[in-house]
Amino acid sequence: MLKADFHMHTSYSPDSEMSPEKLVERCLKVGLNCIAVTDHNTTDGAFHVQRIAPFMVIIAEEVATSEGEVTGLFLQETIPMRLSPVETAKRIKEQGGLVSLPHPFDRFRSEVITRSGIEDVLPYADIVEVFNSRNNMNADNQKAYEFAQEHGLLTSGVSDAHTPIELGRTYMTMPEFDGTPEGFKAALAEGTIHARKMTPLIHAVTTMTKIKKRILRR
Repeated sequence: MLKADFHMHTSYSPDSEMSPEKLVERCLKVGLNCIAVTDHNTTDGAFHVQRIAPFMVIIAEEVATSEGEVTGLFLQETIPMRLSPVETAKRIKEQGGLVSLPHPFDRFRSEVITRSGIEDVLPYADIVEVFNSRNNMNADNQKAYEFAQEHGLLTSGVSDAHTPIELGRTYMTMPEFDGTPEGFKAALAEGTIHARKMTPLIHAVTTMTKIKKRILRR
């Protein structure tokens, strides 16, 4: 049985200072043995973690489209940002990947995909995040669950971790699979979400990290 988490960020993201080494160390400590690293607009962090981790690492990316974020899983290379949701989804599929809708109804995040973007990308979607630890409102997670049920999409529960302390709070238990996207989908369909919310104050940490890294780049 796998203990899995399919949304997390490393220091390759502008709003995280968690090094790939620290991420792997924390995953081992809390027993995560199948993860997707979903840095913002790059797969470099995922490839770094995959090189050093003694467990399964899915190459992924949380892509900023022209209408909000879409996540690609099982990628081969980075997908450019600011494309339309449909073009982003098509490029994910061209790599043999899976399309996931991250925190699709979180009312507080400015980068959430728009309603029209959701409708456009829906024909390509495979997975909906129905529990994201960083969502402040239970109703937003519930709305995502109802949307996934209505459209027959797979569901996931994720930490969306940007710091080590967040890893291991929300995860999924699911059967082992053969490492392919199709095998993943079959295993995910049998998965169970173990959900624990983070304090809303965690967003302040992320914001300060983003500001700090922006200043240091000047």
